[in-house]
Amino acid sequence: MTKVAAIIPAYNEEPTIAKVVEVVRASSWVHEVIVVSDGSTDKTAEVAKAAGATVYELDPNRGKGEAMSYGVSQTNANIIVFFDADLIGLTKEHVEQLVSPVLSGGLTMNVGLRDRGHVVTALTKYLPLISGERAMQRAVFEGVPSRFLKGFMVETSLNHFCRSRKLSCGSVKLTGLTIRRKYQKVGFPRAVLQYARMAFQILKAMIVVRFSP
Repeated sequence: MTKVAAIIPAYNEEPTIAKVVEVVRASSWVHEVIVVSDGSTDKTAEVAKAAGATVYELDPNRGKGEAMSYGVSQTNANIIVFFDADLIGLTKEHVEQLVSPVLSGGLTMNVGLRDRGHVVTALTKYLPLISGERAMQRAVFEGVPSRFLKGFMVETSLNHFCRSRKLSCGSVKLTGLTIRRKYQKVGFPRAVLQYARMAFQILKAMIVVRFSP
């Protein structure tokens, strides 16, 4: 039987993690739900366990990419689907939209586009796919060198792996799905700095991954 594991890397996402876990666990498309609490200092791990996830705690914080890698190492599932822990509005239908094209063999990787309004969401189809919501055959994740599974390089590296090998990669609009914004978590000044750092890392990743030997 083809097994699907959902992996949710999380850093201090106590307010939203329970709902994300509950929705994914309720989906018939997923057989296993793993939360990797990446050095969280709040009750992320405790809340995720109470919601029914298998939880692993990393200490200290290692970054999103390494948390994702650790989650993959703890399952033998054929198909991996990742979800960010700060999602708002996730539904079982969203899970199905992500997983079903990969499970059927129609796509090697499928990326979810969060709902940013009709115009912006439509434009994201023509921009680099950096969403954290994505389902893929396990071989895709394992095929990316570990040095590229760091921080915000992960999504760019996964995209490049599929593109460079001409593997089928698609995207789907997840209507109604948004996230808890950084400014809601840490305040506006710190959020601006974090967004700038993230943008720099993504841009750097696009260059490094593309031209690496």
